[in-house]
Amino acid sequence: MSWKSVFPIAVLLLLSTSGCSYLFYPHAKEFTEKAKGATGLDTLVNLTTMAETSAQAAKGGKGVDQSLDDLHNQFHAIDNGMCHVEKSVKEQPAYALAVTHNKELRTIFKRLWKFKNDQPQRDQHLDLFVSELQEMRQTLQALR
Repeated sequence: MSWKSVFPIAVLLLLSTSGCSYLFYPHAKEFTEKAKGATGLDTLVNLTTMAETSAQAAKGGKGVDQSLDDLHNQFHAIDNGMCHVEKSVKEQPAYALAVTHNKELRTIFKRLWKFKNDQPQRDQHLDLFVSELQEMRQTLQALR
């Protein structure tokens, strides 16, 4: 195969990959290292606490300020952290609920990002994000 036929395939593969990678959000890895716990589950619990603090700090802001940028990277660290939970935890029925909370966080964050410049929608979405983080943390702690 020539490079002209391999290049589009490689680009498509790179753009279609998602999940367990820091390729597009390298700062998320820094937050994961800061939140490192004894297990993948402990790391996720620590990340949800960090993200909640950042979400509270982002209230009243506008645009991509430092708190929202931190929250953005912490969100991606949480999303990536779901891939690094131990297999024994993933086999528990309650883990499916944690996955659902993670998907809900993704949806809320997309809306939050859309309204990052508009008050009061930004703060309303931050409140919803914090609420979902708390539910996710409770679910994760139940998996311990």
